[in-house]
Amino acid sequence: MARAVVALVAATMTTTGCVLPLPNFGGSPRPAASPEAGWRLCPEIPAALLGKAPSDFTFECKTVKVPADWNKPDNGQTIDIEVMRARATDQRDRIGALMVNPGGPGASGIDLAAYLTRGLPVEITRRFDIVGFDPRGVGRSTPVDCYTDADLDATFASDPDPVTWPEFQEVDALTRRMVDGCKAKYGERLGLFGTKQAARDMEAIRESLGEGKMNYLGYSYGTLLGAVYAQLYPQNIRAMVLDGAVDPTQTSIESSEKQAMGFERAFDNFTAWCTQNRSQCPIDGNARAVVEKLMQDAETNPVGNPDGRKATPGWIFWGVVSSLYTQARWPDLGQALADLQDGKAEAIFALADSYADRGPNGEYTNLFDANAAVNCADDGDPATIAEIRKLQSEWRQKYPLFGAPLAVGMLTCSVWPTEPEPYPTGKAEGAPPILVVGTKGDPATPYEQTQKLADMLGVGVVLTWDGEGHTAYPETRCINRYVNNFLINLEVPPAGTVCPPQ
Repeated sequence: MARAVVALVAATMTTTGCVLPLPNFGGSPRPAASPEAGWRLCPEIPAALLGKAPSDFTFECKTVKVPADWNKPDNGQTIDIEVMRARATDQRDRIGALMVNPGGPGASGIDLAAYLTRGLPVEITRRFDIVGFDPRGVGRSTPVDCYTDADLDATFASDPDPVTWPEFQEVDALTRRMVDGCKAKYGERLGLFGTKQAARDMEAIRESLGEGKMNYLGYSYGTLLGAVYAQLYPQNIRAMVLDGAVDPTQTSIESSEKQAMGFERAFDNFTAWCTQNRSQCPIDGNARAVVEKLMQDAETNPVGNPDGRKATPGWIFWGVVSSLYTQARWPDLGQALADLQDGKAEAIFALADSYADRGPNGEYTNLFDANAAVNCADDGDPATIAEIRKLQSEWRQKYPLFGAPLAVGMLTCSVWPTEPEPYPTGKAEGAPPILVVGTKGDPATPYEQTQKLADMLGVGVVLTWDGEGHTAYPETRCINRYVNNFLINLEVPPAGTVCPPQ
């Protein structure tokens, strides 16, 4: 079950801010009132996500109203933040609430909390309430919802590396049309969805829970959100675990290049695994050469899918990206590539659609709308078109499969219409030790960022997993032992602790 949870954790990929999201769920009737004031029972949420609401947990939800702009808290404008609390029926020796965030930005913390009732070690669920929230702009909270399904389909299908100027202009025009739609709908409100605002929302949630100090588990972008909270409210932290570290001090260009490096490294590791495991990777040829040829052939003769879509280079690219977030999906990629060689596209679309959060009916969640709004509100120095074109050419040589797409992905923030509100990047003075967990084979938040986040905070302590995939907890017994002990007993792992792959 741990692998399933890790696979669901979302991570920023700046090629339009794409993420590996949690599954979506449909609408449901308002549940009956809970005995505790302000809360309502909401078992329909885990039931929709898991097939059945776990009988060993109670699920309660509430709406927390916060200022739309924390810089102007008294102007009367508010937004809603939806929160869910999962509590084990056999809870004992309760420590408090453990707030969780899956990253993105744009992924649902409520969904993550539901999944974690089946993924976290029982030592944790017996001692903590699991509290998830959808950050501002996301899902059930006041959302940013301005991209059409047709435009998102066009985005994923588009050439990930438009080489010629006319090809690049096509991608640029699509990006601008989508951004203009957001501007027309939201105007200046688009600037209110940044990480600094969301961190202040977290403090409002903590206060609404009636808890003392916060316990927090943040994955991927959730490490950035946690780091900003730690700088703003260091005295309100009991225990904080940041898994899949984002370096807050890097520019968006530096972040994109590091991701290109990370995904190239992960794909090299997949290629080596594929060569050694032909029964699970039944492709004809070297994996990298196979992907390059499939994408090249798809430019002129894409394989058709029963739903009418064509497996263009873009869809193939995102299917590959999707599979690199966890080693558990490497066999899925191997089979999908073999199927494409045989003229069948269903498997590669299944991988790409899971990444895109695209439902069987062709509808998307607002994951990418929110992702763009948060990333661009945070980006104080977005790349220019000229810089993107220059980097596209340079990174194509340095990172052959992922470099150019990561450069092109910076287009959204380069044309975003609102002024940014950058987050702080300093010490968390007055905070207790913060556990920063890094995975050596992480493609989305490369391991090199782990120590940088720990150093920036000043109180960070690094725990390393010598494994593959994005994020580490709760992946192995070794990682679980150290993280559980930290959350429960506040015991910090010895300096330099490295957990083995298995």
